[in-house]
Amino acid sequence: QVQLVELGGGLVQPGGSLRLSCVASGNIFGSFMMGWYRQAPGKQREMVADSISDGTTNYADAVKGRFTISRDNAKNTVTLHMNRMKPEDTAVYYCHARIATTLGMNGYWGQGTQVTVSS
Repeated sequence: QVQLVELGGGLVQPGGSLRLSCVASGNIFGSFMMGWYRQAPGKQREMVADSISDGTTNYADAVKGRFTISRDNAKNTVTLHMNRMKPEDTAVYYCHARIATTLGMNGYWGQGTQVTVSS
């Protein structure tokens, strides 16, 4: 019904920048929340940043001041701008969205994209 496709990711040096984008497609009435989670090896998946339909944004303490989330509701797209990256930002990043369709409001996940911060 709904697909989340992630773009971006890859290898970046410490202090560098990277951008992740996620596009939702399908029979979408509206998206309540779109955001990003990450999971490092041996760790639990954690919220990085999300954007609520009322304009509210939330960030994990570890990324505040370095990452910025933006959203284009007309295109059902959410983008994560990552600056001053650190080795501890290395993880698989997942797009997550709560979207309304004919089936009601449900949560959806992207397939994940690897981000590696290393010199």
